[in-house]
Amino acid sequence: MPETPLLDTINTPSDMKPLSAPQLRQLADELRAEVIDTVSVTGGHLGAGLGVIELTVALHHVFDAPTDKIIWDVGHQTYPHKILTGRRNKMLTLRQAGGLSGFTKRSESVYDPFGAAHTSTSISAGLGFAVARDLQQKSEKDSKSHVVAVIGDGAMSAGMAYEAMNNAGALGSRLIVILNDNEMSIAPPVGAMSAYLAKLLSGKTYLSMRDKGRKITKHLGDRMDRGITRAVKHARTYLTGGTLFEQLGFYYVGPVDGHNLDQLLPILKNVRDAQDGPILVHVVTQKGKGYAPAEASADKYHGVVKFDVATGLQEKSKPNAPSYTKVFGQSLISEAERDSRIVAITAAMPSGTGVDMFEKRFPDRTFDVGIAEQHAVTFAAGMACDGMKPFCAIYSTFLQRAYDQVMHDVALQNLPVRFAIDRAGLVGADGPTHAGAFDTAYMGCLPNMVLMAAGDEADLVHMVATAAAYDEGPIALRYPRADGVGVALPEVGVPLEIGRGRILREGSRVAILSYGTRLAECLNAATTLDAAGISTTVADARFAKPLDLELIRRLATHHEALIVIEEGAVGGFGSYVLHALMAQGHFDKGLKVRTLHLPDVFQDHASQQQLYADAGLDANAIVATALALVAPSLANSNVTFALSK
Repeated sequence: MPETPLLDTINTPSDMKPLSAPQLRQLADELRAEVIDTVSVTGGHLGAGLGVIELTVALHHVFDAPTDKIIWDVGHQTYPHKILTGRRNKMLTLRQAGGLSGFTKRSESVYDPFGAAHTSTSISAGLGFAVARDLQQKSEKDSKSHVVAVIGDGAMSAGMAYEAMNNAGALGSRLIVILNDNEMSIAPPVGAMSAYLAKLLSGKTYLSMRDKGRKITKHLGDRMDRGITRAVKHARTYLTGGTLFEQLGFYYVGPVDGHNLDQLLPILKNVRDAQDGPILVHVVTQKGKGYAPAEASADKYHGVVKFDVATGLQEKSKPNAPSYTKVFGQSLISEAERDSRIVAITAAMPSGTGVDMFEKRFPDRTFDVGIAEQHAVTFAAGMACDGMKPFCAIYSTFLQRAYDQVMHDVALQNLPVRFAIDRAGLVGADGPTHAGAFDTAYMGCLPNMVLMAAGDEADLVHMVATAAAYDEGPIALRYPRADGVGVALPEVGVPLEIGRGRILREGSRVAILSYGTRLAECLNAATTLDAAGISTTVADARFAKPLDLELIRRLATHHEALIVIEEGAVGGFGSYVLHALMAQGHFDKGLKVRTLHLPDVFQDHASQQQLYADAGLDANAIVATALALVAPSLANSNVTFALSK
């Protein structure tokens, strides 16, 4: 454990108020060591948090949280913030069941005024807080409270951030935006002159002179006023790089060295004391700052598993089957080698979706559009219109942000855009914000859409080939954040018959119909049921839309009970099957049916295995459901626990 004598005295941000600048620098050093030590044990996000150590210290020293609202975009950089806001003793529970979230969370602390995990929301939320403050004005103290939104340069690639800034500039509400620039070159390099200008331009003297100048120029007439104001803005922003933000109505300050407290502290105090209007402070930081391995390889240390602090070496997982993401990436490359029209599109997640592998092989056919899912989908639609075969690879939970584009720009026009939906199902430690629970339900209700879910990694290879060959309209394939089950992979994917499932195991009494990668659990459950004398069929639907109606008829006609299982929310595959059964009249014939799906709640973070068990989607739960339907006398016996033993 690192020595942290000064950090040991900090229980809440108020304890930081009396500290001098040298003490704050010491506190930042201790905080950085604490973050490194903690994440080495728990895993999680590392590089982003190390990059905002000094900024976090400065914000909590200058502002008065929780009266002042500090809103962090995404929230994966908030481990230092959590330590300084009374959660230090719980940091080793990070991202574990019952422990701290890896992001900001309103129910976790009063110092988290707005929950996050998806990007580019902070300015919109901050403006909402600022306008609410101005409208309510509960007391003089409340009316003077501050709202600070901290947003990264990557998050600024999303249109939502500019929509919020445009609105904030028009409203003129007092709002402070901190642009944490740790990658993009959107302004001149930080140096002594730019730091001096930032400090000068954020000070009361300049702001007062600016206001007086405005009053004087108004007497010269509107045309002269606008001309002088425009000339001053361009002269100033030529030196400071803030033209874009000025045009959106923000007063720009920066760039500022985000690791230099001697610069940060006076500038933040100046903007805190500014009387009106939105202000943007451009802070330049380095991901992984202060930890050599993370500085040298920011991408590999963005999110980490447990690692050795001295060497930086991360724990290697035991050799296993390849991940579904890797299988998708390799399969897409294979298809693209045979078809030059195939292109890959992703929204700032190339490595998370397997598109990075495709990019190495086909750099000219790979498009990372930044954090702009809406644009990604319509961009893909435009390419499809002109004969290309776009694969739009986006996490399930991020695709939600582009739903209007999926509906209006793709499905309505029946365009052959291929949606590769990664992170389908539960994701574990990242929690409900990243759980892909809803895509089957929200995609399945759209006309023209074809939906597939791989039961194993071999089937995923065939589904990539199916999507590549399908030109009749939009098609989507979903797969989880997980390793495969270890089946042999085909050398070449073979297009599947659209809307046709398969039977993997024949029985006579209970039928289990699976959609997605719960298939392995279904097969395990069938083994246990057979051992208990309950003959069981296992079928893999493969398609949620169109449904294999003949397969459903066969299962319903020749079995006493039918269990439908999916790793998605209510309203998805199970609902589609129930509609089909009703239309076919099977309920009138006494068929017993149960649908197993994710519960109608947002499940908190835990391991994937635990979350699926809690949801009733593991083999034991399937066995218990089957016994309750056809053999109630066995339901309370040891049969249901044979798997866990």
